Amino acid sequence: MYISTRGNYEAVSAAEAILLGMVPAGGLFVPQDLPSITKDQLKELVGKAYQQVARFLLPLFLEGFTQEEIDFCIEKAYNHKNFYHPQLAPLHKMEDNIFFLELWHGPTAAFKDMALQIIPYFLSLAKKKAGEEKETVILVATSGDTGKAALEGFKDVQGIKIVVFYPYQGVSQIQELQMVTTDGSNTFVVAVEGNFDDCQNAVKTIFKDANFKSKLQEAGFKLSSANSINWGRLLPQIVYYFWAYLRLIAEGEISWGEEINFVVPTGNFGNILAAWYASSMGLPVYKLICASNENKVLTDFFNTGKYDRNRPFKQTNSPSMDILISSNLERFLFEVSGHDAGRVGEWMEKLQQTGCFSVDPLLKEKMLGIIAPGFATEEDTLQTIKDTYFEKGYTIDTHTAVGLKVYREYSSMTGDKRKTVIAATASPFKFASSVLEAIKGGDFIRGKNELLILKELSEISKMPVHPALRDLEQKKVRHRTLCKREEIREQVEHILQL
Repeated sequence: MYISTRGNYEAVSAAEAILLGMVPAGGLFVPQDLPSITKDQLKELVGKAYQQVARFLLPLFLEGFTQEEIDFCIEKAYNHKNFYHPQLAPLHKMEDNIFFLELWHGPTAAFKDMALQIIPYFLSLAKKKAGEEKETVILVATSGDTGKAALEGFKDVQGIKIVVFYPYQGVSQIQELQMVTTDGSNTFVVAVEGNFDDCQNAVKTIFKDANFKSKLQEAGFKLSSANSINWGRLLPQIVYYFWAYLRLIAEGEISWGEEINFVVPTGNFGNILAAWYASSMGLPVYKLICASNENKVLTDFFNTGKYDRNRPFKQTNSPSMDILISSNLERFLFEVSGHDAGRVGEWMEKLQQTGCFSVDPLLKEKMLGIIAPGFATEEDTLQTIKDTYFEKGYTIDTHTAVGLKVYREYSSMTGDKRKTVIAATASPFKFASSVLEAIKGGDFIRGKNELLILKELSEISKMPVHPALRDLEQKKVRHRTLCKREEIREQVEHILQL
């Protein structure tokens, strides 16, 4: 069963949690109890394919779904039509103790594919189990990657419409082209004059508006979400942390029970939260390293105990992390506070009303026992890409570079040389301008469009352009809507013809 982080809703089944997306009264669904994985169970999975690891782990959280149903979802999501690498998410060894988990071999070249290829099947099954006949409307706020991954996952799925909002001029040209060229009879993409937090706040407000939801229901629609506020989006991400550990064992890099570190570049805290859930289930993890960019609201929070979004918002060269309100932090606070829904509700209310809240020193120390925070500047990011290319012969994107820079700083400060896996969250081609700038300098890219830069980066890196990004310039632009942030609800009404 799934419960609310704010204690304001009855416990619901896995199907209901996925169908609702977030708690209608505000708050997020979390598992009432976490399953435990034994060493013997882990041993059974060594050497198995990614799909088999998923087949073992996913049913632990999906009571009410049959094994056959879950197998169907896995088969539809994790296949070689959708993913361009036989292992789906391979490990790349760069140094004796540094490995990159390449999560970008899916249909949109970003880690979001690992979850957003399977959640449409979860959602369709959840609708059947609930006897839900209304058309589901998926509302998505994106800082760049979730939008396209969700569009690809949900396009042409019967009984579902998907509406994606992204910050106008707040994503890369390639990210924007990926979204606005999406086909599918049920897809809608809207650029918003504002930043990601504006998009996310508007979507959350719509979810909490009982009157608006009643209006939708009368018209035959029901809201749901594909952002990581939906447990069905977060759950599949737990799988790849187990997968990474199992690959290290299979490749003889670690011994049984050996603790490792995970480094996760994060803005919304969902990806690193999935790593925490994996560790809480029994995966041997020593430290989770939380890597932020210059917006660094999470770095400051873990270091000081005060979460404060009242700061200038900076557009950086790692735009998918340009976030000041990290939604999934609420789940983490609920878990580390011992399911103290009252305190979580107070913190979230303060955050909404004043833009900040503080936790007590004991809780701050407890979190620092789990999380090592750090951040990278834009200059750090470019330098890390350059150094990695010239010294290691490996090309990484800007978000992955933030992770590597923060890890090197952590390792230098602590002397921790444990085997460490860095989540490589996007293909370098997804942020080709910044990657090529890092390698060749700003003058080299000046005046060139991103589509030419893709080809030049391919030549320099000796990597083929990611299949998802080839021939983007030849695709028809299908979505041209631009709105102000206060018009987001009106756009939903217009799209649904209310």
